[in-house]
Amino acid sequence: MTPPDFPTPSADSDLALVERANAGDTRAFELLVIKYQRRIERLVGRMVRDVDLVQDITQETFIRAYKALHQFRGEAQFYTWLYRIAVNTAKKALMEMRRSPVISESALNAGGDEDETSGLAQELTTQETPETVLAAQEIAEAVSAAMEALPEDLRQAVTLREIEGLSYEEISQAMDCPIGTVRSRIFRAREAISARVKPLLERQSGKRW
Repeated sequence: MTPPDFPTPSADSDLALVERANAGDTRAFELLVIKYQRRIERLVGRMVRDVDLVQDITQETFIRAYKALHQFRGEAQFYTWLYRIAVNTAKKALMEMRRSPVISESALNAGGDEDETSGLAQELTTQETPETVLAAQEIAEAVSAAMEALPEDLRQAVTLREIEGLSYEEISQAMDCPIGTVRSRIFRAREAISARVKPLLERQSGKRW
């Protein structure tokens, strides 16, 4: 009897690149860095105000990831695994500097990255007139302020869902908590943001969050 065929990772998949990197192919890890560097930079940028730290923390994240690469087994998405390393690295840097993690305003207004950061603020208005552009800016500022005020666990959960576009299962893996907890955190975060944003929406066109 011939053994059953099992799916193998494609040559350019994250798992295949990890396997190649673990086998000594440094170019494979470079490809992973190229693929995820900008997303990690944006993630770190949401946790620290000091833009000078973003590059340092991002670089340290990939150094740590490379050293721990042999521990990645593919049970979770590579970005989910890398996300946890980035968050822990940023937290460590902030603790050393005795700072508190905060979300930066640029998280919701990152020029040139509208395709990946439009989840919260930019979907609230669709017609671009001078009035709606100003209204969208007011809404973005309100959302940013509301997210800054969230507890860290709620902020991380809603950021991963609305800005990073991760599934509930991926967020559960990234935050190391049950899916039910993820849903609860996202619901509470949305409620808090809604309380801040809804008056602006009602003033404009009767839209609801």
